[in-house]
Amino acid sequence: MSKDNAPMPASSAGLLTFFNEETEGVKIRPELILIGAIGLIAASIVINVI
Repeated sequence: MSKDNAPMPASSAGLLTFFNEETEGVKIRPELILIGAIGLIAASIVINVI
């Protein structure tokens, strides 16, 4: 049996295979999401103060 066809170890209820899968679509860095969320919170605070 080749290494590519070997079954994955059953650990953490399949989370190991979930994080190893490569998916298509938009890839956004987590830092950008965090900065966007902080910016949205700051904008809503400024709007409420005004």
